Amino acid sequence: MKVTERIGLSVLHRLDPETAHDLSLKALRLGLAPRPGPVTSPRLKPTLAGLELSNPVGLAAGYDKNAVALAPLMQGGFGFLEVGAATPRAQPGNPKPRLFRLHEDLAVINRFGFNNDGADAIAARLGSRPKGIPVGLNLGANKDSSDRTADYAEVMRIAGATADFVPVNVSSPNTERLRDLQGADALAALLHSVMTARADTHLPCPI
Repeated sequence: MKVTERIGLSVLHRLDPETAHDLSLKALRLGLAPRPGPVTSPRLKPTLAGLELSNPVGLAAGYDKNAVALAPLMQGGFGFLEVGAATPRAQPGNPKPRLFRLHEDLAVINRFGFNNDGADAIAARLGSRPKGIPVGLNLGANKDSSDRTADYAEVMRIAGATADFVPVNVSSPNTERLRDLQGADALAALLHSVMTARADTHLPCPI
């Protein structure tokens, strides 16, 4: 690790975790982070759901929730990126503090709760991104929604055309009762709704 990287990490670790998270995204946008470019070889190139990846290591949803640093992240050596989770309407997420460092485990606990700028804003940023590696849009539901299944389909209709693949997020423990959608009947209804929205809008992206 370069001296400048060690200094940068040291500064970030002295800050509140969520403040550090936000500053890291700003640093990316300002060009202050390494950009190694594509990392690949013939042995590293998998094909998944019809998508050709330069390597199998990707960045999961939750870091760049609002797709604000796509261009630099696409030069970060990943094989794919995922943004979101996106909900139909913007929402602030859970009360702060909601991000906690576990220093001994080199890990964090995330209790954000689907804070995001909403599907329309995220779709606009996804649609204007440069060409490069596949980018997925993680679908979510608003915390106060009376019909969460409809929310997932609505995000698909609004933003699905701007994504290369679409994960359906029913695993977050940070939105109350979201994981009720993991039941067989509820999940079948949810996936049917999302796939119907994809068919209605003639989208090719895998779910």
